[in-house]
Parts: sequence; C-alpha cells; structure tokens
Amino acid sequence: MKIPVPDEILPADRLGRVHLVGIGGAGLSAIARLMHQSGVEVSGSDAHDSAVVAALRAEGIAVHVGHDAAHLDGVDTIIATTAAREDNPEIVAALERGLRLWPRSAGLQSVLVGRRVVAVGGTHGKTTTTAMLTVALQEAGLDPTFAIGAEVASLGTNARLGTGDVAVVEADESDGAFLVYTPEIAVVTNVDADHLDHWGTPEAYADAFARFVAGASAGAVVNTDDPGAAALVVDGTGVAGAGFAEGAAVLGSDLVLAGGTTTFRVEVGDVDLGRVELAVPGRHYAQDALLALAVGLDLGAEPADLIRGLARHQGAKRRMELVGEAAGVRVYDSYAHHPSEIRGDLEAARSLVGDAGRLVVCFQPHLVSRTRIFGTAMGHELGAADEVVVLDVYVAREDPDPAVTGALVAAAVPLPAEQVRFVADRSAVLEVLGGIARPGDLVLTLGAGDVTTVAPALLAALAERGDGEG
Repeated sequence: MKIPVPDEILPADRLGRVHLVGIGGAGLSAIARLMHQSGVEVSGSDAHDSAVVAALRAEGIAVHVGHDAAHLDGVDTIIATTAAREDNPEIVAALERGLRLWPRSAGLQSVLVGRRVVAVGGTHGKTTTTAMLTVALQEAGLDPTFAIGAEVASLGTNARLGTGDVAVVEADESDGAFLVYTPEIAVVTNVDADHLDHWGTPEAYADAFARFVAGASAGAVVNTDDPGAAALVVDGTGVAGAGFAEGAAVLGSDLVLAGGTTTFRVEVGDVDLGRVELAVPGRHYAQDALLALAVGLDLGAEPADLIRGLARHQGAKRRMELVGEAAGVRVYDSYAHHPSEIRGDLEAARSLVGDAGRLVVCFQPHLVSRTRIFGTAMGHELGAADEVVVLDVYVAREDPDPAVTGALVAAAVPLPAEQVRFVADRSAVLEVLGGIARPGDLVLTLGAGDVTTVAPALLAALAERGDGEG
C-alpha cells in the first residue's frame, strides 16, 4: 500500500505514542529501536513471530503477532510497511479514526531531525556500505546513530542511537523513500535499473538518484566504477568519486581476492593510505569499503582509524553469510536478487570454493515484476555456478502471474540441462540439493525471499546424512 509522505515531518518526540505495522521487517524494526531509545512510547505488530520480534520484545517494545484494530487503542501515530495491504485491519482503523498514518520514510526522517545525516543509496550494496561506514566511524570515535537494512554481526543489531551528531542510514529507493531524507552527504553505490514497478522506466529511476544527490547539503560520494553512479559526477556540483577507476578522488588499486578476504591499496591524491584488509570476499565489497572510507575522511576521521574499522566489519546478515558446514559441504546465504548482485556474489563465492569443489547455487527469484523484466538476465548470471537449482518466484507485495515463474530463469541458465533444475515444489528443494551436494562443495542460497530458510535446513539434513554414513 502506498501511503503519502506528510507535508510536515514532526520530530519523533512530538508524535505521541507510535505503533508500527510490520515491525518485524528490517526497516521498521530499525525505526522502532531508534524511537524506543529516544524515549518514545512504541508498539508494533507483525503477521509472523520471528527472531526480530523476540529481540524487540526483549528490548522492551510491545509487539503483537497478528493485526487487530484493538492494537491502536491509545495510539497517536501509525507507521506502516509498504507491504501492508489496504484491508489490513490496523490500516483500516487508522483511516477511520483519522490518526496520523505515515510511511516508513517519514518515520525514519522524524528520528533524524537535528542530526548530520549520511544517507547511503544505490541499487546494490546499500546495507554493506552503511554497515562498513558505521563500524569505521565507531572505530574513529564518532559513535554515530545508525539504521541499516539487516542485522550486522560487528554491531549486534540493525539500529542504535549514538551519542555523536552523525547519523548513518540506509536509504531505500524502491518506493522513493530516499528522496524524503535530508542528508548532509549522499552516497551512491551504483545505479542499475530496478523497481520499475514503481519508477516505470530506467530513465526515471536514474533521475531519482540525480535528485537524491542534488538534495545533499554538503555534496555526495559515488562509486565511479559504476557507469550509472559515475554519471552523477558533474564538475562544480560537489560530487566526489571513489573506486578503482583512474580519476577517483579516493582511489583503490592492487585488489587481491584470496579465500574469504579482500585486500587493496588506497590513495587520496598523492597520499598513500596503505592497504585495507576486509574479512568479506568480493570486488563489490572493496568498492563499498572505498565509499565508506571516502565519507569517513569527509567527516574528518583519521585514515588509520577508518581502515582499522573496516577490518572489523564481519559482514551483514544475508550478505555472503557463512551459515555453517556439514558433511564436508559449506553453506552460505546471500540476499542477491538482481542480475548484478548475482554476478558479484558468484564471483565472491568462486574465490571461496577453490579447486577442490563445485559451486552449487539455489536461487529464488523475488517479485513477479522483477522476474518478468530481469528473469533472463538472472539466469545468464547464474551460469557462473557449476550446478543451479531455481525455485519459484517469491511473490511478496504483488499478485502471482502464471506466465512468470522460476522456469523463466532456469531456462536462461547457460549450462547443460542436467546441471540446471527448476523446483516448483518448495518442499522438494532439500531432497534435490541433498542429492547434488558432495564433500568439498560450496552451496549458496540466493534471494530476497524465504530461501534463507533453506540453508539451515540443508545443514541439518547434511549433518544427519554425515552421521548416518559415519
């Protein structure tokens, strides 16, 4: 459901009691935490119980499982997820009672009032870049407020109110939310057409990023290795570049991917800042780190502190996350759901596999609209694996289309037919993957839907198989 942004966004301390519909999601759980830590009385509801719901309750936030109009008794402001339907009883009651009803973008902006905001946008890499920058700034002693679209291992959460005046937030473009924020510094990881169900055309999508950058009061930092982001660099506009391409203000070189680490050298002008070592694998993570380093320098942090902080980053939830190992098979999980993201994660996974095993990928397409537009490209990128299993489309906030299924993706994978399987029946995937995986292999589950539950279930099945063979 699309909820309009109010003409005036009040500070959080003027919203009265706040209730969040869809509080278990990454975006709303972050807002709930920041408001709660600010002293706002917060409650929420979600369709399902989850680890996030349990964590919010443990932090003192009242969370209901299931939606009911009674949950709004005594509430002044409702902040709702974009996934909420118009017939959600809490949405219906909010409208009937004339209560303040805001989208998540307005809710987050209300917490940011009075802070120096760094907003991290881009088609891919927002979560990782925001997390890296937050950890680096912590190491530099700035103690920023942060709101990130995933749990971050080295931070222990996805949001926290800091004591410093800087706020680092992940700025989502999917529904135009990033245009609501008022950043001092805007960061753009890349511009690669997506969410065309909202934006309509690639041109409109790119124009939104130009507006995002233009709205930053102190300028922007963009990834000059990406053509879409590099196009935002215009002389005299205060937009600086970071990347491995010549001409970047913060320039990386000598990139080495080895096992689970990524290292590279950094120069700013004629000054060599030394080598950066990351505990996460992949060129795209090195590009994210360069952006984080550039912003940290703009904020006045010492280079050595920032580099130490980047080394501390252990990855974010569902971003090439090692879930475990069983029966000689390593299982990773990642959020990649766009062709470019698939390409980057498979490159990183290939560096982890080594020569002994194979790369087995289980991919779940996300959204009917995205699969309709990019399904063939998704399949093409999956061809970098040795074995591919494709699940059916995770529908999310849209209605299903029988003409758009995971078979569209599977048919486009450029591998021999016996190495590609479309598994329409979700319950059969463990049997299929279990029949493929063998010692030395790396299995990577990919997608923004519920494919993440496959990884731990597969590990359990492999462990049982290993016990049985032993």
